[in-house]
Amino acid sequence: MTKITTANPSRLVVTIGLCFMVALMEGLDLQAAGIAAVGMAQAFALDKMQMGWVFSAGILGLLPGALMGGMLADRHGRKRILLGSVLLFGLFSLATAVAWSFPTLLLARLLTGVGLGAALPNLIALTSEAAGSRFRGRAVSLMYCGVPIGAALAAALGFSGLAAAWQTIFWIGGVVPLLLIPLLMRWLPESQAFQRAEASVPLRTLFAPGQAAATLLLWLGYFFTLLVVYMLINWLPMLLVGQGFRASQAAGVMFSLQIGAACGTLLLGALMDKLTPLRMSLLIYSGILASLLALGSASSLNGMLLAGFVAGLFATGGQSVLYALAPLFYPAAIRATGVGTAVAVGRLGAMSGPLLAGKMLALGTGTIGVMAASAPGIVLAGVAVFWLMHRQQRAAIV
Repeated sequence: MTKITTANPSRLVVTIGLCFMVALMEGLDLQAAGIAAVGMAQAFALDKMQMGWVFSAGILGLLPGALMGGMLADRHGRKRILLGSVLLFGLFSLATAVAWSFPTLLLARLLTGVGLGAALPNLIALTSEAAGSRFRGRAVSLMYCGVPIGAALAAALGFSGLAAAWQTIFWIGGVVPLLLIPLLMRWLPESQAFQRAEASVPLRTLFAPGQAAATLLLWLGYFFTLLVVYMLINWLPMLLVGQGFRASQAAGVMFSLQIGAACGTLLLGALMDKLTPLRMSLLIYSGILASLLALGSASSLNGMLLAGFVAGLFATGGQSVLYALAPLFYPAAIRATGVGTAVAVGRLGAMSGPLLAGKMLALGTGTIGVMAASAPGIVLAGVAVFWLMHRQQRAAIV
C-alpha cells in the first residue's frame, strides 16, 4: 500500500467543493437516461433491447474514458484532463438532446460516456491526494456524494414534471458543466503529488509484486458492484412502470434510491476505518442482497420506496468505499492510471448490468429474475472487498 501525504485544509476544501460540483453533474447525467427512458423510447419507437443498447452505449463510453483519462492524467496532470473531460461530456449531453435518430442517439451517449469516464479517476485522484491518508476516506466520500445527489436531482426533475420533455434533463446536463469550466480553470489546484512525481512508470507496475493481488481484487469488486448499481440506475424506472407503477412514482423510487445512495456514501465512508473488514464487507453486500430481494418482491409504493432507499444506501455506498480504497495501493506516478483501470473494469460490469437485465426480461423472467441473476456476483464482490480491506488494515498496522 502506498502512503499519501498530509492534507492542506484550505486546498482540501476548495478541491472537494469543485470536484463535488463536477460529480454532481456526472450523477445527473448518469441517471438522465433512466429518467428519460419512457419518453425516449416513445420518441424513437425503441423496444426493450434497443433501450438496453441506449443505456449501455453511455456506459461503454465510460470504459475507454476511464482508462485513457487515468493514463493521460499521470502524464499531463489531473486538472488538465479533468477540464477536457467536463467539456466533452457537457457538449455531448447537449448532442443527446438534439439527436434525430437511433444511431445519433447512440453516438451522443457513447461520447458523453467517454467524458464522464475520464472525469471520475481524476476526481478521485485529486481529492485523495489533496486529503492525505488521515482524511482520505471521508474526503473521497464527501466528493463522491455529489454523484447520488446529482442523480437524485435528475429523479426529482422526473417526478416533479419539470422534465416533461425527455430532452430537458440533457439540456441541463450539458449547459451546467460548460459553465463550471471557467471556475475549475481559475480555482481548482493541481495535485501536489502529481507535481512531485517523476516520469510515469509502466502500466505493468499495476501487477508488480505486492500490488498484483490488490489490482485483481479491486477489479473483481468494481466489476460486480457496478453491474448492480448501473442495472438499477438504468432499468429500475422501466421495470416499475412494467409492474403497474406510474412514471412519476417510478421517478420517486429513483429519488429515494439516490437519497439512500448519498446517505450510504457518507455513512460507509465514515465507517470504513472503524469496522473490521469482515463486518464492513458483510454490512455492504448483505445489504445489497436484501435490497435486491425487496425490489423484486415489493408490491406497494411505500415498500418500493424503502427498498430503493436501502439499495442506494448499500450499492452506491459500497461503490464509494471501493473508490476510497483504490488510491491507497498505487504510487503517485501511476495512481490515476491504477484508479482509472479499476474504474474501467467496473464500467465493463456497468455495461453488462443493463444488457443482462434486458436479456433476462426478454426471456420473461420478470423483475425478480433480474435481481436474482446478479446475486452470485455480489457474493464474489463481497469476498473481494473483505480481502482488500484486510490488506489495507494490515498494512496500516505494519
